[in-house]
Order: sequence, then structure tokens, then C-alpha cells
Amino acid sequence: MPSPWWTPERHRDRRPALHMRAALLRALRAWFNAQSFIEVEPNCLQISPGNETHLHGFATERIGLDQTRTPLYLHTSPEFAMKKVLAAGEDKIFSLARVFRNRERGPLHHSEFTMLEWYRKLAPYTEVMDDCSALLRLAADVRGTGLVSFREITSDFSAEPERLTVADAFQRYANIDLLATLNDDPSTGNRCQLAAQAHDKDISLSENDTWSDLFSKILTAHIEPKLGRDRPTLLIDYPLPEAALARQSDHDPRVGERFELYCCGIELANGFGELTDAREQRRRFAAAMHEKQQLYGERYPIDEDFLSALEIMPEASGVALGFDRLVLLTAGAERLDQVVWTPPYENDGA
Repeated sequence: MPSPWWTPERHRDRRPALHMRAALLRALRAWFNAQSFIEVEPNCLQISPGNETHLHGFATERIGLDQTRTPLYLHTSPEFAMKKVLAAGEDKIFSLARVFRNRERGPLHHSEFTMLEWYRKLAPYTEVMDDCSALLRLAADVRGTGLVSFREITSDFSAEPERLTVADAFQRYANIDLLATLNDDPSTGNRCQLAAQAHDKDISLSENDTWSDLFSKILTAHIEPKLGRDRPTLLIDYPLPEAALARQSDHDPRVGERFELYCCGIELANGFGELTDAREQRRRFAAAMHEKQQLYGERYPIDEDFLSALEIMPEASGVALGFDRLVLLTAGAERLDQVVWTPPYENDGA
């Protein structure tokens, strides 16, 4: 059994990566300050942890002086709070927030981690894609070279990212016509049509799989490992069933303004041209919570205050980036445990 992370001999091994983390943190803050962003500090305790089907929050409660008990959750993202700040009148904001996700633990997943999230008011989502490219170049400067590698896959942080649509990625790497599997209402997918195309792809299919389940299985097995090789990849134009928080695209009503950033097969960031239609957002939240109830036997409340703020929130684009994963690649580490100051307990089954 390895000695605890706080023993001097183990800390000596981890110290270079941790100091690189600190240097990257300083550089990121300086970059955002130079871009006239304001750093905000959203509360971790929220009415809802988030309303995505497969995200799981940590539940707690607030006990009032009169002993009343109010259910609360640790947020899975600072998104709801930050969008309220946009509604209040701020233009360009960023946050380095501690966020919490249950049922997540592994070399690239911790239940508690640091998320870098930022928003630009009245900006197209291509502009925050450009931000992602700039931050990778910044990490290359901190590292001293743009070349990074993970599990024998190499990428160049200083190279201009490839922009690849989700549909083209499914066609290129899995020979699947993904958009053909959407229904007449493009916000839903045809499970049978996608299963028919996926049946010979060495994927374990279940009768209970939804279209979104099949999408995720194919993406994980056949698409993600191929992304961000040699240079970063911006995977863009997600089908509407997988773009619950995004605006519908102007150029193709079947897709939303969502993108993800990949390097060395690792997802680093998730960005959106933000949805500001409160009625449509309510519909999508309700559908996701219905699916969560069916799959996991639980659902989270909808933050009515957030939906009210969405009614006056201006058009904006935003990104959530996993800071710990960025440090992992920048430092040449293999596990998140190596790049966080106080790792999770090591006897938790990971």
C-alpha cells in the first residue's frame, strides 16, 4: 500500500506537477484579466445541482434558526449562478470553481474538481472556441513546448485545432450517418435507426438503451480516442438531443451550437452558444429529469430563479473547461491524483 500523499517522499515526486499547476493558474488569471474579464465566485450550494440526465449531485440541507430544513445540492457546474450574473448586467466573466459530481472516480474523474468556466456576452460561440485555442497556447508557454502526450498519443497545444462536426466524425470514424437517425422533430433521435447502424460496431447494445445512450457508447468507443491526435480537435455542431443547453444552429436546425475540445483523446472543454429561451429550457429540463427518473429513480428540482433570470439574460457564449485535466496534459501526468494538491482517499475503490 503506498504511503499517503502528504508524506515528504511522495510530495517530492508530485511537487513539479503541482508547481506547474500553480504557474498555469497564475497565467490563466493574467490572460483573463488582460481580456477584461471579471472573476466571479459563485456559491457551491444551489437549489439544483444541474438538470442533465447522467450528472449526479451531492445532496445536503440547510437548517434554519427555526429548525426548518431546506434541501440543497453542491453544484455540478457554476453555470446557473454565472448566467444569473450575466442577467444582472456583467459582460465578460470567468470563474475557477470547485464543483462536485457523484458516481465519478477514475484516472480522469474525481468527485470534486476544479472547473474553469467563462462567458462572453453578445459573442458568437466561435469566439469562445478561439479562447480555447489561446488557452492551449498559454499552457504550451507554461510547459515550454506545445507537444504533450497521453498514453502514447501526442498533440501539439500550439497548433491550430481541427474543427470537425459531430456528424462528420461519426461518418469518418464509425461509418454512421448520424443525422439520418434524427426524427422529424430534431430534438429527439430514432433509437432503432441508430441501433441498426451500430449493430456491427463491437458495442454492447441493450434493449433499454435510448438514442442518447447509443450516441454516447459510439462516441466513447469509436470517436473520442481518435480526437486531438497531432493537434487539438474542436468537435462542433452536436445534434439537438445532445445540446440541451445550446441554441439551435442557424445553418442546420438539426444541430445545436455546442462544441467540445479534445487533446490526446481527452475531453478538456464543453462550450455553447447559450440557450436563452426560458420556455424551451424548461421543456428540455423536464425531459431530462423524466429520463433520470426512469434510469436512476431520482430527479432534481428545477431552479425557477434560474429560468426567471434566463428570460432577461442577453445572448452569450460560454465554456466549461476541466482545469485538472489541462494540468495533467501540461505536466505530462497520467492520473488526476498526480496534479491535485490534496487527492481523494485512495481506498475508495478507484
